[in-house]
Amino acid sequence: MDEQYLIDQTVEYVKKRHESDSSGHDWPHVNRVWKSSIRIAEGEGANTLVVQLAALLHDIGDRKFTGAYENSSEEAESFLYSLGVDDSVRESVLDIINNMSFSSGIGKTIELSLEGKAVQDADRLDAIGAIGIARCFAAGASMGKEMHNPELKPVAFATSEEYNKSKSTSVNHFYEKLFHLKDKMNTGTAKQIAEGRHSFMEEYLERFLEECEGER
Repeated sequence: MDEQYLIDQTVEYVKKRHESDSSGHDWPHVNRVWKSSIRIAEGEGANTLVVQLAALLHDIGDRKFTGAYENSSEEAESFLYSLGVDDSVRESVLDIINNMSFSSGIGKTIELSLEGKAVQDADRLDAIGAIGIARCFAAGASMGKEMHNPELKPVAFATSEEYNKSKSTSVNHFYEKLFHLKDKMNTGTAKQIAEGRHSFMEEYLERFLEECEGER
């Protein structure tokens, strides 16, 4: 089947599914991850069809987007079936979607394919830096989280279940996840980009906390 047709159909489908999102998992987020994943995949020699389909569909079943308790790849699987995507490609895409999230790797080691590493890096890059800060607070607000509460301290989660059940604040999310992403990048391209974005987040949060204390 024509690969461009598969990509075009997926883009159209995903745009419609994400058009009303306000949690930071909207089409612009997916589009950024898609474009970044292509750049990383080409640099690493990964299968670009698998990478593009996984990047475009990676948030379709995400609990933060759907409101469900756990992530699910069922919708992505049904959609890929409807397009007649080859079994091997479909299985590779679903494996990435099911195993690329930050929470999936808490307390255990998951070895992703080269294509999975490219998509995971692209998604994680969009969770840090200036865009990441904006998305953090948008996601927190959509889930009813407090922006900041000095009485609630960051937690080191032992399992994905603990992480998914957490009612922590948006500021704590920097310490519980975002500040860890720089050192979890898989590819050289992503590691280089992550350095600057990580530094910006550190500077921002330092200023944020100073202003909260009336020091600025």
